[in-house]
Amino acid sequence: MKDINRLKIVLVEKKRTSKWLSEQLKINPSTVSKWCTNSSQPDLANLIRIAKLLEVDVKELLNIDSMQ
Repeated sequence: MKDINRLKIVLVEKKRTSKWLSEQLKINPSTVSKWCTNSSQPDLANLIRIAKLLEVDVKELLNIDSMQ
């Protein structure tokens, strides 16, 4: 599977942890871990929520080059 999200990188840039994100989204930390390792991807609704929490544009969470 291609690395299509940049969540791990953006979390580091924003000085946040995957644990913090899972608490904010009220989801299992292992789900966020899977997103960060690109073994699964967040759905669009969660992607939008993540962007708002991290105060970034949704496009910043995507690795567009890997999707082509």
